[in-house]
Amino acid sequence: MSKETLVFIFGILLTIIPFLGIPLLWRQYIIFSIGVLLVFVGYSLRRYVYLSHLDRGNGERGNDSFVETTEQLFDNSTLE
Repeated sequence: MSKETLVFIFGILLTIIPFLGIPLLWRQYIIFSIGVLLVFVGYSLRRYVYLSHLDRGNGERGNDSFVETTEQLFDNSTLE
């Protein structure tokens, strides 16, 4: 079952739980548990999207970062 399907099913459960006649204490535990699961599934979905955005297609991950070099790029003797 995909993560997107889990989010959909948990959403449906959260919608219908108040109308099922479940005792109040159980309902609170169920709603809290589903909320915690949604947080974890949502985080993993966001992480997957973020990491796939960084993927360069060849298995490497990277982003456009600027690194200033400390090496001298040009020889000063040829400029004089």
